[in-house]
Amino acid sequence: MKAVPLILRIVAAMFGGYALAALTSVTMLALPMDKPQAVLTGMLSSFIVYVCAVIWVFAVRSARRAWLGLIVAAVPLLAAWTVWGGRA
Repeated sequence: MKAVPLILRIVAAMFGGYALAALTSVTMLALPMDKPQAVLTGMLSSFIVYVCAVIWVFAVRSARRAWLGLIVAAVPLLAAWTVWGGRA
């Protein structure tokens, strides 16, 4: 059963990283700039966030810390998107 932590990390990297990158991209729409510029900024920043999330998932000691780190990073983005996302 040593494969279970590795599988959990792979799932965290794929789906958790994607969710964090998508949330970052959507949150960029709340920035005070033109909508096309915000979309481009969100798209470009999502690539950086996804790569950093994958590196984070495999750099920490356990799969639990990997998921916890992704959740902690997603909470402020989710809060910003729900507060300021309606204006975009």
